[in-house]
Amino acid sequence: MTWHETLRSDLVDALREVPPDAPTLCEGWQARHLAAHVVLRERSATVGAGLALPPLAGAAERAIERTADDAATPEGYAALVERVAQAPGRWHPMTWAGDLANLVELYVHGEDVRRGAGPVPARELDPGLVDALWRQVRQVGALRLRRAPVGIVLVRPDGPRTALKRARAGHGTVVVRGAVGELVLWLTGRGAAADVLVQGAPEDVAALDAVVPRA
Repeated sequence: MTWHETLRSDLVDALREVPPDAPTLCEGWQARHLAAHVVLRERSATVGAGLALPPLAGAAERAIERTADDAATPEGYAALVERVAQAPGRWHPMTWAGDLANLVELYVHGEDVRRGAGPVPARELDPGLVDALWRQVRQVGALRLRRAPVGIVLVRPDGPRTALKRARAGHGTVVVRGAVGELVLWLTGRGAAADVLVQGAPEDVAALDAVVPRA
């Protein structure tokens, strides 16, 4: 199995362990909304476009809401989770994209479900998955943090580090420490649920928090 296939299985397990109205880390979404998002991201041109094009975001949100409404009952929810478990066919663009398009997406949504009701022990991730997520962090981190005026260095507990961007004039560098899975959650806007340590001058930390909130 590829890593995104493993993470899909983990997500399905997490969804099956909670009721359809269970809270998630995605504001305003219950478990059924998150499941609807995953299904429609892979199967609906409207939702796929809405995730990339802001003018279509409203139509995408309405489509997700309709699908989630159909999954409000235990039976409807179980059927929707089964659709999550059924990955797109081998010729689907999402399948072609493999880990590049699906690794972070499925990891994060699994944690959205696991941590939605409050803090839980962090998962012990396979070293190979850690390295795969770390590569994604290094590739997309600078893009996600492009509006931050500070320099940013990410540091793993086992030693590896990566400098994502240089500081603009008048600003210093902030160091963010945490396990790779926690850094992924922080980078994707789940800072309130992520176990990371942010170090730097107070004004630089505040500038970074304004772009990637931790609360």
